[in-house]
Amino acid sequence: MQAWLRAAGAHLVLVSICLWGIGRGAIAAADSPADLEAAQRAFAAEVAAAGGPPAQDVLAVLAGAKKQQSILDAISRPAEATRPWSAYAPIFLTDKRIADGIAFYRTNRELLERTGAKYGVPPELVVAILGVETSYGANTGKYRVIDALSTLAFHYPPRAKFFAGELKRLFLLGDHQLALPIDQLRGSYAGAMGWGQFMPTSVANWAVDADADGRIDLWSSLPDIVESIANYFVEHGWQAGQPVATRAQPAADARVLPDPGLDPVYPLQQMEAWGYAPLEHVDADTPSTLLRLDGERGPEYWLVFGNFRAITRYNKSPLYAMAVYQLSQSIAAGAARADAGR
Repeated sequence: MQAWLRAAGAHLVLVSICLWGIGRGAIAAADSPADLEAAQRAFAAEVAAAGGPPAQDVLAVLAGAKKQQSILDAISRPAEATRPWSAYAPIFLTDKRIADGIAFYRTNRELLERTGAKYGVPPELVVAILGVETSYGANTGKYRVIDALSTLAFHYPPRAKFFAGELKRLFLLGDHQLALPIDQLRGSYAGAMGWGQFMPTSVANWAVDADADGRIDLWSSLPDIVESIANYFVEHGWQAGQPVATRAQPAADARVLPDPGLDPVYPLQQMEAWGYAPLEHVDADTPSTLLRLDGERGPEYWLVFGNFRAITRYNKSPLYAMAVYQLSQSIAAGAARADAGR
């Protein structure tokens, strides 16, 4: 991508503020050509004022972006996370995904374990994220990122503000943070990029140039991909050597906790006193909370800890976090068995 060198002056800052105030209102109803043009001009002025490319360059890129109805359809469908655990788990905890994860781990063991030692994030967790997000890089998304983000920023009122922010961040990323020109980047229908599906803000804040080649490539550089995910977890509260989750056996008179939330605010000994006995040893003072899942054989009770909360920073769904955790455990166990059989 060409370098953006122009600095915005005070007049442009003022124009940007005024126009974006208009544009933000227009985004909610940017169906007419006039409204869309006004919103895009306001957006381009704001990007330029923030130190990004000149407004006319932003508008030129937006002119080539295409509204994709399939993106609007996809984001409007009920999410997988609305399913019960009994229906959600089989999507990700498949024999193939586990086997592919074991193979990926063993093939890239040196990189994964070096990264794990550096960041304190278990290698199998990074592998599981790649498995859940993109099937280990096999499916990183078919949409142009510029099409996805502009469609959602200018044509999806429920979350227009969020996606306009991500679109702005995309334009503000520097040459070293993008592997390709903006109009050549491809990702998910929501604009997530690379093997780990990073949004532009995540690229800006937490992605890593691990191979020190002067750019961050989340599509082709395994060191960049792996370290970026590990760094993301560290920056979102991962604690090395601490537990993630353990199954709990509820007593017949266990205290009912209607909505305990995902923040681990109860010492484990308190959960035990309330009737939830962990099936694995965890230090009694470890902060925890209770997660109830609707499993195939009825309710499952899990005690989850700070590192489980960290996984939900990648995706806020507790079902997602549990799928990642259980996949990681299956991959680690499978890799160990394969090693023992050599």
